[in-house]
Amino acid sequence: LTSLSDSAAEALSTHELRLNLNGLKDISDSTAEALGNYKGALGLAGLTSLSDVAAEALSKHEGNLFLMGLTSLSDVQAAFLSKHDGGLHLNGLTSLSDSQAAFLSNHDGGLALGGLTSLSDAAAEALAKHKGNIWLAGLTELSEAAAEALGKNEGEVAVDHSKLPPSASKILKDAGH
Repeated sequence: LTSLSDSAAEALSTHELRLNLNGLKDISDSTAEALGNYKGALGLAGLTSLSDVAAEALSKHEGNLFLMGLTSLSDVQAAFLSKHDGGLHLNGLTSLSDSQAAFLSNHDGGLALGGLTSLSDAAAEALAKHKGNIWLAGLTELSEAAAEALGKNEGEVAVDHSKLPPSASKILKDAGH
């Protein structure tokens, strides 16, 4: 499935269980509005971009939201997606600004950012305030200050210790992550 009409999206929004639409490359704002009403795991991993309106609509979705095809977000989109209720999977992001991290720190639920290879100290400080688990398995660069900040997170901070600088890895391990 590579395209979806608005009426089909509306009909699918009542589907139960998991809705896997990973073949979609783009969606209209009205399709996003319909899918925002869906309750359950929603796979949209094929999307490579979103409009701000679509991000706002999808933020109303309840359940795991898989947007792994997105490689970047605007601050506006990060602000909308931070309001999403459920796991938010953004493993395609290759960078995250300090302001985007601040918005996403308000997200309530698991936050998967496995595509990031580095994180600034300010972004780490913001994400440390996130209430929920954070997956950062792609990190290869992390300062000691950023590791100290992430170590304060109350949820699980999942990293690949073999990829991290040894000092950052030790700090996170000592903090229980």
